Amino acid sequence: MQLGQRMLFNCSSKRVFDVVFSMVLSAILVTPVAMIFILVRLTSSGPGLYWSDRVGRNNVLFKMPKFRSMQIGTPVVATHLLNNPDAYLTPIGSFLRKSSLDELPQLWNIIKGDMSFVGPRPALFNQADLIELRTRCGVHHLMPGLTGWAQINGRDELPIPDKVALDVEYLHRQSLWLDVKIIFLTALKVIRRDGIVH
Repeated sequence: MQLGQRMLFNCSSKRVFDVVFSMVLSAILVTPVAMIFILVRLTSSGPGLYWSDRVGRNNVLFKMPKFRSMQIGTPVVATHLLNNPDAYLTPIGSFLRKSSLDELPQLWNIIKGDMSFVGPRPALFNQADLIELRTRCGVHHLMPGLTGWAQINGRDELPIPDKVALDVEYLHRQSLWLDVKIIFLTALKVIRRDGIVH
């Protein structure tokens, strides 16, 4: 099967999987999500959610929420570009990030169709080097994901060229079964806190 035909087939099956799985998880996690939202509000000033402009499929921008783990006024750049990122964390920010609980609100993006469970992690609007390289390699045609092939092969530790190389590998290997494998391996890495810098 040609790459274009395989992508079309995978898009339809992925979408069904994404909607069903995200709805089930949302129902199961509604109480923990509400508790985390309240904890964020109680432990630091500002809203419970932080919305950032992210690059979606075909480089279309969308709004992506996270539970706010950084103080109000933190520069809008990738965390690794901050001088002393720990200084910007809220009292529960480190726990939220290391446990990946800050990502739970993105179930909304999956239900909406902005994201998938598996795909390249969506770049910030101002990550020009990552966006340009992904576009040159055709990765921008993929739906961004809550997790991805790069996430289970290095996560925060990967330089951009290596991250995009893994995105390209996923582009050519993608299947529903590979997505299930990536979700399972992501859960293991989150439990072990592998590859997390901040």
